[in-house]
Amino acid sequence: MHDPKLTDALAFDREHIWHPYSSMTDPLEVYPVTSAKGVRITLANGQTLIDGMASWWSVIHGYGHPRLNQAAKNQIDAFSHVMFGGLTHMPAMDLAQKLVQITPDGLEKVFFSDSGSVSVEVAIKMALQYQQARGYTRKNRIISLRRGYHGDTFAAMSVCDPVTGMHQIFQGALPSQIFLPAPETPFGEALLASDLDALERTFKQHHTEAAALILEPIVQGAGGMRFYSADYIRHARRLCDQYGCLLIADEIATGFGRTGQLFACEHANIAPDILCLGKALTGGYLSLAATLTTDHVAKTISQGGAGCFMHGPTFMANPLACAIALESVTLLLEGDWKSNILRLEAQLTQHLAILKNHPKVADVRCLGGIGVVELNAPCELKRLQPKFVEEGIWVRPFGKLVYVMPPYVITDEDLATLCQGIVRVVTSL
Repeated sequence: MHDPKLTDALAFDREHIWHPYSSMTDPLEVYPVTSAKGVRITLANGQTLIDGMASWWSVIHGYGHPRLNQAAKNQIDAFSHVMFGGLTHMPAMDLAQKLVQITPDGLEKVFFSDSGSVSVEVAIKMALQYQQARGYTRKNRIISLRRGYHGDTFAAMSVCDPVTGMHQIFQGALPSQIFLPAPETPFGEALLASDLDALERTFKQHHTEAAALILEPIVQGAGGMRFYSADYIRHARRLCDQYGCLLIADEIATGFGRTGQLFACEHANIAPDILCLGKALTGGYLSLAATLTTDHVAKTISQGGAGCFMHGPTFMANPLACAIALESVTLLLEGDWKSNILRLEAQLTQHLAILKNHPKVADVRCLGGIGVVELNAPCELKRLQPKFVEEGIWVRPFGKLVYVMPPYVITDEDLATLCQGIVRVVTSL
């Protein structure tokens, strides 16, 4: 059915609206959405797509969950926003209390911000202020892992992989950080001597200028969807303690159960000094992030020269987002989320295994609610995206990777349909 208004709107979109990582002179096709419910996205032409992306890791409970809808309605009827400078409110207090309870031991202080990238900015500023307050003014750089990805704002970009991290064109304008080789030890295995040597060598060489080490625990996301050994994180924790560096865990993508533990740090049985959360925090309803740290770090910063932590977003601790986030976390913890994630892992492993020996496929790997098909060569998004839509699934590949992280509520039947669609598209390459 032809809709002139929609046709005009799409023409405007193509000419005037910049989509993520897209060109304004040769934009990719976009698909107009009219509604979303459960794991299905409905397009303007009436077609429904099974969502394999959970809207970039965030919509863990599916779209339009009645309890999250009700939490939003209840809060918006009271007030949707007040400034957090000099004021506070129950949604922020209740959510902060819940986060302190469920995150690794020792993370007692909660700083709210608007997005995952900003939570990383906050973490880096915390590390720098902490070292300054201790009198270590030369410790003003961050150690990061190659193949890592931490966001699109400037400090976050500086700790992304300088080659594969999507931000290499900004290298001259970004702070110069210290990069470790990407860990090579697979998840579930004892640390390779080469990985340990690289860790120890980097700390020994750079500890006098390193304020912190930042890493994505267990899963390197946009840098390659790589799963690596928990042993690596344990040794990183030990070396941070040995050399007076803070450990920042970026769990924006991995937090809230995605890897099979509530937080990926728990695979290594360690607690970071600073923890970044976002994405699934609100169940995908609104943008909200949190940076948690220890009492020691917070007190050291607060007793430093500035006398306070120098950050304060306008929409910090937005009450509407906090109310939804509290309900989302409560909903997750009320269910048997761990068994459910194991179900997803088993189904993804079973359905995608058929591609392991395909000549165009380099690797197939699954962990928790994450399934990855790595191709031998980069895939052309413009050509591949319509094929997935034809299959009735929403999958957004990048580089060599065709990957999924579906909503936790997806049924076995829908997950099978999602995976079978991926197999058909990859097989057709």
